[in-house]
Amino acid sequence: MPRSVNHVASRNRRKKILKLTKGYIGARKNVWTVAKNTWEKGLTYAYRDRKNKKRTFRALWIQRINAGAREHGMSYSRLMGALHKAEININRKVLADLAMNHPEAFKAIVDKVK
Repeated sequence: MPRSVNHVASRNRRKKILKLTKGYIGARKNVWTVAKNTWEKGLTYAYRDRKNKKRTFRALWIQRINAGAREHGMSYSRLMGALHKAEININRKVLADLAMNHPEAFKAIVDKVK
């Protein structure tokens, strides 16, 4: 009896990954083994960078709050300490947005904790 190989399934499996690597440079887009390795590595980077994105945004918010606080004669750490002492619970994302887009509201908050 001849050897039975399910070529349809294996070809479809390969085509699926080659379709996902469309747009990559060189052999990464059309050589099966290279494309598969690149795609798997990409999944690792995607997972890692979803975590790093949160870290990066927090750092950005802190910089924006610091810049806004210094306009009103306060440092970031003093502002955050005063906010906690006054029991004003506003997260950094909202504070950064206020500092950037609504400076009068941010000034009101700073004046309240001074």
